[in-house]
Amino acid sequence: MTSPHELSALDQYRLVQRRELGVVELTRHYLDRIEARNGELGAFFTVTAERALKRARHVEECVPRSTRLWGLPFADKDLWRREGVRTTFGSRAFADFIPESTDELPRVLDEAGAVSLGKTATPEFGMTSHTETVVAPPARNPWNTDLGPGGSSGGAAVAVSAGLLPFAPGSDGGGSIRIPAAACGLVGLKPSRGRVPALSGIDALGGLSVAGPIARSVADAAFLLDGMIGRRGSAVDDHFALRAPSEDDGDFLGYAIRGEGRFQIGVCVDSPWSSSHEIVVDPEIMSVLADTVEALSALGHGIEEVGLEPAPAYVGAFSAVWQAAAAQIRLGPGGRAHPDVGGDIEPLTRWLRDRGRGLSAVQLADALAELSRFERGVIAGFSGFDAVLTPTLALLPRPIGWYDAVDAQRNFAQQVQYSPFTSFVNVAGLPAITLPIGTSAGGLPIGMQLIGRPGGEGVLLSIGRQLERRLRWEDRHPLAWN
Repeated sequence: MTSPHELSALDQYRLVQRRELGVVELTRHYLDRIEARNGELGAFFTVTAERALKRARHVEECVPRSTRLWGLPFADKDLWRREGVRTTFGSRAFADFIPESTDELPRVLDEAGAVSLGKTATPEFGMTSHTETVVAPPARNPWNTDLGPGGSSGGAAVAVSAGLLPFAPGSDGGGSIRIPAAACGLVGLKPSRGRVPALSGIDALGGLSVAGPIARSVADAAFLLDGMIGRRGSAVDDHFALRAPSEDDGDFLGYAIRGEGRFQIGVCVDSPWSSSHEIVVDPEIMSVLADTVEALSALGHGIEEVGLEPAPAYVGAFSAVWQAAAAQIRLGPGGRAHPDVGGDIEPLTRWLRDRGRGLSAVQLADALAELSRFERGVIAGFSGFDAVLTPTLALLPRPIGWYDAVDAQRNFAQQVQYSPFTSFVNVAGLPAITLPIGTSAGGLPIGMQLIGRPGGEGVLLSIGRQLERRLRWEDRHPLAWN
């Protein structure tokens, strides 16, 4: 008999809608899987089993079935507050923090009828492309537990890949959805700036960080994205939403199911980080890139190479804005001192925070202006294409402990070398999806990134679904699945 986690999120939704599977029953199924496997995988920092079952009963009895995600389990990334639930932000400075209010995105998902099972692992304040932190054991890649899942939405990706959740929300300020999705063999979508009202990026420094879905299939990613956008008149105002007033809600699932259209696609292997770092793409990743080009061409899409204009000022500008964002981190009175790392926060966070606090207003203004120029240049350079294909990552998933835990500057450089193709998309505010196109000779997932035009999530989902039909990646599962 097929277990619920073996089905797509959409199929699970259909089962609970038809009362062939109870919401409480589905919740218990995932809680049992989490109890059995989380100790090995480290996907969750906190599991709220009793609270989840109470919520499941409430949804089953009181919440209208017409809500978008009715009865489906998910988990909050541990950067988001939920009233009464421990929220660490990945930092031991907040190891015992219990918030008194709930952030907007969890409220939107609650309003959509979903059931939170707890808090997924994230690095300290979500600042890194790995999910290793001193507040808890590291999150481990279900395809090989000696390897990391990437970050910062690493716990969410581990949970989805191992079948501990049907899908999961993440956030992405420099690649934090796409990086772990690629490392764990999943679909991860970073929406356009402004698309998801509850975490739009519009009110963030540099407009970098937005919320988006992580899932095993293109349709499930679109399904969750529609739920994250929310309905008009919902718990959040949608004046930050990137859509015309006449546009229907729930449109993205339609794109993903239909998977229609022929498009002009650029192929790019440039990175703005190449001016300061040695960027070497693994030959197996380049081989999968070539396979992807061949598959897209066979599907009838036009293919043409495209490059990024040289942007030598990008590195300094992005680094300054990233440091300034770290400088905004406020450590409350509950922060505790740990002399082994020189304080209550980890060396990388401390370095970023100190550098950010040393920036002058003029330096920050110049950096923001440079990133704005870069944004306009990328959009203009890509304007002749419906989508642009790049590798998602330059390297295969990294071993646990590979990132330098002491030398902060080296750690930052390692992150650049691992994921040089993701952050510039956040700067440009463009949508991007990573798709689990291939595998390495050792069986590790290899993802490819498609970058869309502003507001072009529908095209990315359409192309992704066409490739999915051809490659059937939703049928691949890691060893930790069973």
